Amino acid sequence: MREARIGDNGGPPLEDEPEEDAGTRSWKGWIWRKKHKAVWKTPPREIALRRLERAEALGMTYREYTLELFERGRHPDGKKAGGAG
Repeated sequence: MREARIGDNGGPPLEDEPEEDAGTRSWKGWIWRKKHKAVWKTPPREIALRRLERAEALGMTYREYTLELFERGRHPDGKKAGGAG
């Protein structure tokens, strides 16, 4: 069993498993990997370029920007969360 870390939601590891372990994968693990792949599917070109442009303007990577979008449900605007404003 792996050690839980801050922010860990208890799901299975998403890394690829060795081919010989393919028959022992759990159903939950298979679903997690499938959903992870679907969420991180490359969006249409125009959306990806817009996200990249906004990310660079905020000093973030595309992946950081997209992760923030997924976690918060809104586009990052460069303001600190929870701050006065």
